[in-house]
Amino acid sequence: MARVALLSPDLLFGSKVQGALEIAGHTVARFATGERLRVAAQFHDVVIFDLTAEGIDGSDLLHSMRELGQLEEGTPTLGYYSHVDAEMRGRALEAGFTRVVPRSRMAREGVALVEGLLGLPD
Repeated sequence: MARVALLSPDLLFGSKVQGALEIAGHTVARFATGERLRVAAQFHDVVIFDLTAEGIDGSDLLHSMRELGQLEEGTPTLGYYSHVDAEMRGRALEAGFTRVVPRSRMAREGVALVEGLLGLPD
């Protein structure tokens, strides 16, 4: 299956996402900081960003990682945000995330979203 990098300092929600992906057979590396993600992202098939993470601007981080070659060209990216923050969603889309979804959708459909980005069969 896929190697997934997950930027999620939120232990509770991050563990939920990680657990669901691992049950589906994916290998997940969870990172609490953008700096740690920068080092490892290029070794993963998909990268997930918690756009609500305090102290981390996921849109700026993605843009910077791409500029510095820390993310392979074509690696799918998935960002999740608070459904009430339309500005954050807009910034993420402008930054070039492959997919941006509300946090509630990530909780319900995280595995399907990741597998869809990777083109894996249901």
